[in-house]
Amino acid sequence: MAPNWFMYFIVFWAVVMIVFMSIGGYFMFRKFLKVLPQRDGKSKLDWQNYWVERSRGMWSEDAKAFLEKLVSPVPSAFRDIARHSIAAKIAQVAVEGGAAEVSPSHCIEGYIRATPKRDYRSLITFLEKEQIDYRPYTHLLNK
Repeated sequence: MAPNWFMYFIVFWAVVMIVFMSIGGYFMFRKFLKVLPQRDGKSKLDWQNYWVERSRGMWSEDAKAFLEKLVSPVPSAFRDIARHSIAAKIAQVAVEGGAAEVSPSHCIEGYIRATPKRDYRSLITFLEKEQIDYRPYTHLLNK
């Protein structure tokens, strides 16, 4: 018969595995929801790809560097995904505004629009720390 500590060890690892599988399942489900088509027949991911491709020639080196600065607080494991979704929102703002090139103001507005409301506090803290003027876009933060 196995000792008591060994049984507790097995139960502990079973709980750890269930927790890790739940966390992974949560993120997989979120990704799955992004791929589901919306009313217009395109998924959220399709729209992001559309805006990034449509604006490919509009990005200057300064705009790309500014985008990198904006995504710097995102943990490195999620930075590529965040960069793509923020770039898509910035591109949408620039293209719908009729701009010929992505400007820093497009970047700030797109960054705010791409950020979930629950993260506005850290967004404001980051923008103030980096001394980026977001005052023209405070109306976006109050929605």
